[in-house]
Amino acid sequence: MSGFSRFTPLVNALPSTIPFVGPEAIERQRGAKVKARIGANESGFGPAPSVLEAITRAAGETWMYNDPENFELREALALHHGVSRDNIAIGGGIDGLLGEIVRLVVEPGVPVVTSLGGYPTFNYHVNGYGGRLVTVPYVNDREDLDGLLAAAKREDAPLVYFANPDNPMGSWWDADSVVAFARALPERSLLILDEAYCETAPAGSTPAIEALIGQPNVLRMRTFSKAYGLAGARVGYAIGTIGNAQAFDKIRNHFGMPRISTAAALAALADQTYLRDVLGRIAAARDRIAGLATQNGLRPLPSATNFVAIDCGRNGAHARALVDGLMEHGVFIRMPGVAPLNRCIRVSVGPEAEMALLEDVLPKVLRTVGSNR
Repeated sequence: MSGFSRFTPLVNALPSTIPFVGPEAIERQRGAKVKARIGANESGFGPAPSVLEAITRAAGETWMYNDPENFELREALALHHGVSRDNIAIGGGIDGLLGEIVRLVVEPGVPVVTSLGGYPTFNYHVNGYGGRLVTVPYVNDREDLDGLLAAAKREDAPLVYFANPDNPMGSWWDADSVVAFARALPERSLLILDEAYCETAPAGSTPAIEALIGQPNVLRMRTFSKAYGLAGARVGYAIGTIGNAQAFDKIRNHFGMPRISTAAALAALADQTYLRDVLGRIAAARDRIAGLATQNGLRPLPSATNFVAIDCGRNGAHARALVDGLMEHGVFIRMPGVAPLNRCIRVSVGPEAEMALLEDVLPKVLRTVGSNR
């Protein structure tokens, strides 16, 4: 069936795609339920009990629009980070904020620098506004800071995307290297520093907020989707100069944040004791996945995230066979999308039952598709 005849030429030229195929779609395709949902880097440990209580209380108020200024949440985040509330912009997860940043900066044909194999949703937004992606290959399974800097300068790129820690490889740079990279970028290049996994990263890998807060070509992205266990609530935020944070007000959907989600984020931020407990469980599950990979002749990569990238030792076809084979047993995982990263599979941490199922079925799938021993 044909679409409306007056969509823009850009929209007509774009494919109808979803950056990530969800486990729900896989269940529909296969007619089988996912038993271990360890592919989307969510937190299977869930939010704190105090957060669930806050959600329950807020449910009775869901007939009301949320505060369009997001004042209370910005104030809480400002106190948490030691900045002004005017340094913070709230959005529908980092994904929603990325789309708004691209809208603020990108026009058709404008070069945008990112890593080859990096976060696909960012690329999706760039394509949606007609930007021209300029990609820099990973080096030793880590984003190449020198290569990104060189590309930004060569292209006079108004936008540069860099994630620390990184998805999909779980790698990271130390804070000093990140700050040096940000300061070396041309003033005309806005750095999106995606720190979605900063809570799970080792000490010394995340720059202090004050190190970059006054730099007008840096926006730091944070989320409640990972360690806080609120992926379904869609709450993210950007930290930057006042001018950058207030720029979102020119284009954002001011009633776009759900009232229940805001209440959940406020409660999650207040319960740092629960966060510390979850971080311990994430670290333990990460070690368990790494040990399981080693026991089965695979090579886990060091990880600063809530997932582990596992080098399967061959190529993308072999990794895809493992992904598909595990799904036959109800274990949902993912893999990077481009070579040479796609020799790996990516396994998110999860609670005991899901880790136990992975332990049980991984050897069986390896025997079916062929191991590296």
